[in-house]
Amino acid sequence: MKEVDLSNAEVVHYIVKRFGLRMNKKLGQNFLIRRDVVDDIADAADLTEGKPVLEIGPGIGTLTQALAETGAAVTAVELDDKLLPVLDKTLEHYDNVRVIHGDIMRIDIEETMHHQPFTVCANLPYYITTPIIMKLLEQRLPIEKIVVMVQKEVAERMVSGPGSKIYGALSVSVQYYTEPHMLFEISPKAFMPAPEVTSAVVAMDVRKQPPVQVLEEKRFFQVVKAAFGQRRKTFANTLKSAGLTKEQVSHILEVAAIDGKRRGETFSLDEFARVADAWTNIVKL
Repeated sequence: MKEVDLSNAEVVHYIVKRFGLRMNKKLGQNFLIRRDVVDDIADAADLTEGKPVLEIGPGIGTLTQALAETGAAVTAVELDDKLLPVLDKTLEHYDNVRVIHGDIMRIDIEETMHHQPFTVCANLPYYITTPIIMKLLEQRLPIEKIVVMVQKEVAERMVSGPGSKIYGALSVSVQYYTEPHMLFEISPKAFMPAPEVTSAVVAMDVRKQPPVQVLEEKRFFQVVKAAFGQRRKTFANTLKSAGLTKEQVSHILEVAAIDGKRRGETFSLDEFARVADAWTNIVKL
């Protein structure tokens, strides 16, 4: 197969027909058919010659092609074995691309990337976006930057701040580990088949240090989980639901200088950290 533009709609139609592909909705397979969008995603990753980059779910290789053309060392992890022979053909002209058959939720990512600092750039399957992002962040991998295309609603949650109805545990987690920015939206018309939702691209610069320091990181996320687990409850009541006594809750809130009548969605990362540290000092993990 000669080198062609894999984001061209006619080329995508040809590949689908030639290989007898059926888009797997379960795996969130929607192929990009807009070259400008593909290039914008690749550009956002700020790749250079030889820079290791991990792509998750390359599909037929559309974004992979754009990443490869930057000169970066591309590792593409594909779960669907039916797409492996397709990728063998569509990417045969690129010697800087390595395709691995595997489940990103199961493989050893750091081993796969040879224990080197790397960038992540991917069109993430919408059905498993959050678990993938949390795995990338929680494992403290040597990632410098993450650029992902996700459902617009998820992108908005990732960058939202305290007081917003969509501010939640994902917002806090992403902002604890990274500095996220929503770059641009993508119309359903940019895909084949067209999804029912608008997409957006988010860039996350991974922090060297979290924006808040806590005594116990596990406790910090325990507080966050409790705060958003029952959003309609006051914060004092969510802490009681987490197993603390009324006296312990009062003490924690007093030490942290927090009004227990507030709801968790109004809390900044610093306020979550103060509660977590007060809790740690009162009740050891």
